[in-house]
Amino acid sequence: MAAAGDETKGKNMAELASLVEQLSKLTVIETADLVKKLEEAWGVSAAAPVAVAAAAPGAGAAAAPAAEAKTTFDVILAAVPADKKISVIKAVREVKAGLGLADAKALVEGAPKPVLEGANKADADAAKKKLEDAGGKVELK
Repeated sequence: MAAAGDETKGKNMAELASLVEQLSKLTVIETADLVKKLEEAWGVSAAAPVAVAAAAPGAGAAAAPAAEAKTTFDVILAAVPADKKISVIKAVREVKAGLGLADAKALVEGAPKPVLEGANKADADAAKKKLEDAGGKVELK
């Protein structure tokens, strides 16, 4: 009896392989028609999975306009007036922990430059306030 079950199983696998081969040859329009006919025959809808699959290839383009509220920010030191350079250097060292004096000076003199990258909203706002209070012009991106 086990042999009969194995034979049926083998036949079913061959039929499935043949079906997969036939479906692989369908055009996009033929596949869409097949989906509609199966939906009608079985009383189901493939709308949600199709919408997700359709959005996936263009996710990069579609994600930007539909993006949720931004959660990470880059704090960019846009400009520094010459008379505020020393106070801005001090502020940069406070905002960016572990930055040496020479590195902070190079960052300030090379403005526009990022001071913080990928900061959360609270840290970005605090850094912006500190740098602007010192005299720098700051942008959040």
